Amino acid sequence: MFGYIRYDLPNLYIKDLELYRALYCGLCKGIGSSCGQAARIGLSYDVAFLSALLHNLAGQNVTVEMQNCFEHTLKKRPIAKPDPLTEELGALNTVLIYYKLTDDISDGERGRGKRLWFKRGFRRAKKNYPELVGIVERFMRAQAETEKRADPSADRAADPTACMLRELSRHFLGEKAGEGTDELFYNLGKWIYLIDALDDYDKDKKKGNYNPFVLTYGAESRKALLEQEREDVSFLFDTIFFALREGLSGCKFSFNRDLTDNVILLGIPAETSRVMKGEKREEMRAKI
Repeated sequence: MFGYIRYDLPNLYIKDLELYRALYCGLCKGIGSSCGQAARIGLSYDVAFLSALLHNLAGQNVTVEMQNCFEHTLKKRPIAKPDPLTEELGALNTVLIYYKLTDDISDGERGRGKRLWFKRGFRRAKKNYPELVGIVERFMRAQAETEKRADPSADRAADPTACMLRELSRHFLGEKAGEGTDELFYNLGKWIYLIDALDDYDKDKKKGNYNPFVLTYGAESRKALLEQEREDVSFLFDTIFFALREGLSGCKFSFNRDLTDNVILLGIPAETSRVMKGEKREEMRAKI
């Protein structure tokens, strides 16, 4: 899941960049509160975005204060004060990265040593947020079963992850969840799964790992796939972009939505374009 949800910097207002930075740092502190200090190394931009989106949809304002942190010890910077939602999102961040590393290990990649950094935090999350962890575990099992069946359908392949994001949104939003949020989060999860699959095409084909694009098209490389089937692949992602816009139109936001609109309407298509062009991912940390 990690690393694909990004803002579009050229079209991002300075006020929203500052808000994103504050939420990012607040999530880091929230991870420390809910899962311990070691788990903070798994801090992700993706869950920082979820923090912005869910706080807005839930109508929960954030308090930004000038604070220090372990990475910025000398100069204070604006940081969103962790609240219960941020702390639970910190637990979600830890649980997701723990399962990602577990999945990487099952695919024959390295990660056993790194996963140890998150083991204690994962246990704390499981103890303190059993409903949250139960949702993730249920759909992770469903995802594994789908991949075990080697289903070539991109829609069916992405469905467990899409359903997981939808169920998580219902968990966090409660009575404020609805058809609009369901559609938005379902298609966000669908996009995350499929853009990751497209990005990993060459690696998965070489190692024989499950990948719906490999099973459907069988091209020798991602470059060859997009030369031969670009229209089909573009149509698949265009339908997701349309569904995301439809979901957004059905959501009720409590505050200014410039930041989340930037990510969903501009950042996600831009990241899709990057993957389809085969360009390397630009590091965002220097901009945070």
